Amino acid sequence: MDGGGGVNAMNPYLAGPYAPVTTEVEGVDLPVIGEVPRDLRGLYVRNGPNPERAPGAPHHWFDGDGMLHALWFENGKVRYRNRYVGTPDLAAERAGALDAAGIFTPANRSRAGNRVYKDTANTDVIVHGGKLYALWYISGVPIAVDPNTLETIRADTFSGKLPRNMSAHSKTDPETGELVFFDYALYEPWMSVGAISAAGTLDWFTQVPLPGPRLPHDMGLTAKHVVLMDLPVVFTDAAIRRGTWNIRTADQPTRFGVLARGASGETTRWFDVPSCYVYHVINAWDDGDAVVMAACKMVPNGLNPDPALYGAFAPMVGVLALHAVPILWRFDLKTGAVTETQLNDRITEFPVVNLDKTGRRTKHGYLVSMAPGDLQKFDALTKLDLETGRDVAHVFPKGVYGSEPAFAPREGATAEDDGYVITIVTEEATGKSEALVIDARNFDAPPLARIALPQRVPLGFHATWARADQIGQDLQRGRPAA
Repeated sequence: MDGGGGVNAMNPYLAGPYAPVTTEVEGVDLPVIGEVPRDLRGLYVRNGPNPERAPGAPHHWFDGDGMLHALWFENGKVRYRNRYVGTPDLAAERAGALDAAGIFTPANRSRAGNRVYKDTANTDVIVHGGKLYALWYISGVPIAVDPNTLETIRADTFSGKLPRNMSAHSKTDPETGELVFFDYALYEPWMSVGAISAAGTLDWFTQVPLPGPRLPHDMGLTAKHVVLMDLPVVFTDAAIRRGTWNIRTADQPTRFGVLARGASGETTRWFDVPSCYVYHVINAWDDGDAVVMAACKMVPNGLNPDPALYGAFAPMVGVLALHAVPILWRFDLKTGAVTETQLNDRITEFPVVNLDKTGRRTKHGYLVSMAPGDLQKFDALTKLDLETGRDVAHVFPKGVYGSEPAFAPREGATAEDDGYVITIVTEEATGKSEALVIDARNFDAPPLARIALPQRVPLGFHATWARADQIGQDLQRGRPAA
């Protein structure tokens, strides 16, 4: 389906490589150019916006229904499947009973919590307690998904103990199995943070007071702390009164709040830095009396999208062209000092690390390189050394654009980067999609394997890797019936 007609005729994020696919398909023993390593066993899955119906109102790219695209690897073979995320709002829309819409329409503030817009669970996907969880950037109800079939299990409130909502970039601690989450209020001056145990019990929850409503997107997690963000991009006063998605950049510093895990939100230590916005954290870790966080800091993109090309969607195009550079912040809990170090000047975003090292000191991050131009396209991946700032690029062929990668440790891995980087790429001219398996230690070499996918995968958002032992991988259960 190309949803770019009518009021959306000039909307570039409903056409070309972004155009949604509405067919749920499967592919077994996919064709491979090269060889899939036999010590690669587990699941790569990527989330993204994919409207099931052609939008009848002006459409923001972030509004599309969540769709998961998954690749299971075992014994040198690969299986693919895609499925819509079965959110309550998608079910209501199918039944003709949906009472909310996208962010270009006024919010329905009679709905509970932040779910004043259509909750699509289209942003991130994480692993917790043997399940996948599809999460939404505005902060919604986490959707539990079967990791072997992609079938939706339920909108999960953890036996009714989840106090409110869960934002997209909540994180799983690889050592404790805890799901550490944050939530924010669109119209009230607070955010919250908490933890769900590996067994699904609520172990911690606290509210963190703020000077006003904020719109954070990510958080940092260490073994002992969380790093929360009070950022200067906020709703206008009129937006708060009317329930519309109109934002402004406030004249205020950026504040990072360091809070001990399990502590009261009132004890958050705030560190001021020059005004900036951060979408995505690379990783964070404890270092003696300090907390260190690597993240992508937004810088001006210098774009002025032409309304003759994009009509009323030109402002959206300008905002979505993410330009950021990698930064290392160090928050000294003893002295209160903060230092900021720019690692390099390459424009990169959508960072990932070896998830077995989440919240612990890491040397390597894997990011996407932003292609020149108005639209959000990834023309390469980079492997970034977080100690030196040096990086190496794996460049895609011209006209081929990628998805957020995931790092997959080799079975029996002995080092942080002993494994593979997996991504999905799509050729814009033909719509042909492939999955790539890249040797993380020979990063700029050609892929070890190029795996042909049975249909086009639209450009989208975030991805993750799950080891086979984390999800009880069962390739037979996921296969289509004969």
